[in-house]
Amino acid sequence: MIGSNQFLAFRQSLPTWWKTEFSPERITMTAFSILDLCPIVEGGTVSDALSSTRLMAKQAEDSGFTRFWLAEHHGMKGIASAATALVIAEAGHATSTIRIGSGGVMLPNHSPLVIAEQFGTLEALFPGRVDLGLGRAPGTDMNTARALRRNLETGANSFPDDIVELQHWLGEPDDRMLLAVPGAGSHVPLWILGSSIYSAHLAAALGLPYAFASHFAPDMLLEALDIYRAKFTPSAQLDAPYVMAATMGVMADTDTEANYLFTTLQQTFVNMRRNARGKMPRPIDSMDGFWNEMEKTSVEHTLRYAIVGSPDTAQRKMQDFIAATQADEIMISMPIHAIDARLKSVELFGAVRAAL
Repeated sequence: MIGSNQFLAFRQSLPTWWKTEFSPERITMTAFSILDLCPIVEGGTVSDALSSTRLMAKQAEDSGFTRFWLAEHHGMKGIASAATALVIAEAGHATSTIRIGSGGVMLPNHSPLVIAEQFGTLEALFPGRVDLGLGRAPGTDMNTARALRRNLETGANSFPDDIVELQHWLGEPDDRMLLAVPGAGSHVPLWILGSSIYSAHLAAALGLPYAFASHFAPDMLLEALDIYRAKFTPSAQLDAPYVMAATMGVMADTDTEANYLFTTLQQTFVNMRRNARGKMPRPIDSMDGFWNEMEKTSVEHTLRYAIVGSPDTAQRKMQDFIAATQADEIMISMPIHAIDARLKSVELFGAVRAAL
């Protein structure tokens, strides 16, 4: 176990930006961030998706967002962020100040050493701007997981040990040991992502910031946050609990327009339940006739924290969500088909944050 003197020495060795990332002085209001899936839309291509992600990152930076994260998914016709580190680099090249990173990398799919090298490279390219959010789900179906050479029996169970190993690779180098180059000494901040109380216990035990996937798994949100805060143990990275809660978000000038744009996501979730996944669908005038009553109930339950509406409506819903979660930061995913409408939604959410 590390002693108090060693702990303090380690803290002092960290870059200034790393030590102040979660400092109370920096947190003056609830931060807003973006989770982008690099969506491939109906009528669009992978190249279009990557171009749109670059535009989204720049708009997020211009609108005052704190982070722009991308998520690892594989074998999905509507998501182009499978090579997550490469797409994060594209977001980095399109911006200059906003933090960039993963929300998340599914660590059991990879060797911790390889992830340390990838994110050490990102940190070298974009110093002081890179986050590494970690999840333990496959990020795909089981057949694709096997094709990734994932060990389905032990991968998820080794997740805590893999995180500790990753911290080693990103920490201070020891020339007597194997090195991650790039990576060693980069101290890229780690986050734990999750949708259950397991992840809350893990994030608390490791003393890492915690992001809950309430945008698609809302049921355990409040219980998980309570557990994380109650059981949090300070670490070299973090002195006190830091919570990010995720939500879907669609803003437009009017409630009617926002609800119309939101049908893209509603269709996507219905299609997932029907195992009919494809590219991100265009919005439709009404969901009536598209979903049945059981599908409607299920999707509305899953998306119950979604913030959809005009500026007034969205601000009211956001205030309620922040009050319920007491989150330090809100991560917003904006599943909107047309890139122009998506960029406007980012701008409008930025204005909402400024008004809170």
